[in-house]
Amino acid sequence: MNRRITGLAAAGVLALVGTLILVGYVRNAEARALSGEKLTSVFVVTEPIAAGTKAKDIFESVELEEVPQKVVADGAIDDLKEIDDLVATVDLLPGEQLVAERFAVAPAREGVPDGLLEVTVRLDPERALGGDLAPGDKVAVVSSFEPFDTNDPDPNAPKKTPNMSHLILHKVLVTDVKVTEAVEEADEDEDTPETAPAGQLFVTLAVDAEAVQRIVFTAEHGRLWLSAEPDDAPEVDLIVETLRTVLGEVAF
Repeated sequence: MNRRITGLAAAGVLALVGTLILVGYVRNAEARALSGEKLTSVFVVTEPIAAGTKAKDIFESVELEEVPQKVVADGAIDDLKEIDDLVATVDLLPGEQLVAERFAVAPAREGVPDGLLEVTVRLDPERALGGDLAPGDKVAVVSSFEPFDTNDPDPNAPKKTPNMSHLILHKVLVTDVKVTEAVEEADEDEDTPETAPAGQLFVTLAVDAEAVQRIVFTAEHGRLWLSAEPDDAPEVDLIVETLRTVLGEVAF
């Protein structure tokens, strides 16, 4: 029995020594193969990266490795800042080098006309047609403001602006609508709608750069209202509404 145990132990030691010798040989072989080779640092995929992943989200799925220059792929990336604002256009697999041609600018949301930006505003349901909005709808955007300080140095000038409302944009395309909470069921009454949003809505609009500024300013300093505006609705040049224009001189 002792001889058998001694034999097994000796076999284990020999196997371990053999493994270490083999590993050392492989490493030495690699070192000899790379001897005299010019090495270049490139990023290599270590974990699968799905198509559509933002480049800024792949840091934990890649590593910077040194490889012989002769095997560096065309467009290989050695600085992730090169693709910082891009997304992967195909699935990337472990072991492959990151190359620029597999990244591109994120495509615009489906249905957004070329050249337009998207901006999202948070609105109560009554300011967004009671939540009866869907991608593809067209809306008019109305800005409404409380009085602002004028800071006019003229002592005879008004110290504040009046309350104001104005339709600032026509036929704006709605590209996305989300509700912050589940929809509540209304009472079973034929005079009430079947459903009503329980929370606020996040409405995304496609507009040009100037309109983005106007929408953001209103959202920050005033209130926004959306009004359904189909393509055949006339675009009337409206005045800025104040208490005086709504009620006339009777208000003063």
